[in-house]
Amino acid sequence: MASLMENLIEVLDLESQEYENLLGLSMEKTPVIVSGDLDQLAKITDEEQIVVGKINRLEQRRQEVFKDVANVINKDVNTLMITDLVDMLSTRPQEQQKLARVHDMLGTVVRKVMRVNEQNRLLIQNALEMVEFDMNVLQSMKTAPETANYNKGAYTAGTSMGVDQSGFDAKQ
Repeated sequence: MASLMENLIEVLDLESQEYENLLGLSMEKTPVIVSGDLDQLAKITDEEQIVVGKINRLEQRRQEVFKDVANVINKDVNTLMITDLVDMLSTRPQEQQKLARVHDMLGTVVRKVMRVNEQNRLLIQNALEMVEFDMNVLQSMKTAPETANYNKGAYTAGTSMGVDQSGFDAKQ
């Protein structure tokens, strides 16, 4: 049982460290999103994918160790929580303290990652709304109102306001 607890603490600690790495990358991403640097955003996203892969492998390992712990103490793995294990370790205060500490650290860093990711999601959503707004403005310029100029036959001879009739501008 002691080695299983050590394995669980080790896996949770490694998982916490990887979440710290993910938090750092997510925080790096925020100013990149604001500046609109797509190349740098792609690099950070690639790095995030590597870290997420590591987290997924650690999570699988944690589930295996947790299942082994549940089998040893004869508890249902689906209802067993880490806080239950912390309570059960009251006779072994060192392990209890380590497990509680790493559990708290992991919970804290996961909440921080979620907060930063939500902030980044809102920034990206705002950037997309701005692009959509710009596209709508450009499209509406093509349908701008005409000036009220008429010829002798009472037909409109006005031109559209703000519209360049020359077509595509390659400089943009």
